[in-house]
Amino acid sequence: MFVNDPLSDMIARIKNAAMRKRSSVLTPASKLRGRVLDVLKDEGYIRGYELLEVPGEFPQFQIELKYFDGEPVIAEIARVSKPGRRVYSSIKDLKPIKNGLGISILSTPKGVMSDNAARDNNVGGEVLCRVY
Repeated sequence: MFVNDPLSDMIARIKNAAMRKRSSVLTPASKLRGRVLDVLKDEGYIRGYELLEVPGEFPQFQIELKYFDGEPVIAEIARVSKPGRRVYSSIKDLKPIKNGLGISILSTPKGVMSDNAARDNNVGGEVLCRVY
């Protein structure tokens, strides 16, 4: 199956699995997806993920979703920069999400990182998605 925007596909899979209260979800593996999942894990939005490699098939990530009192920790996740409209932001123009309760995930020259890490490193970049 051809997917035009792989990151949006992963975000949609995570949202759908959270709505259905699934404990885990599968998504095709890529370097960008892995780095975004690293940020989500470091910030505490998912339990973790692992790479599943089956001979003859494309590698996949199994993402373990996190719940608190029966509700998903990821209440809202949305793609910001899309293939048809890229969104870039300098660090001074990047506003806190939900008064600091959420994060933006950026692709910077120093790698994929959360908005807090980008502020610490004083780098801007492409705003991939927002998580709350």
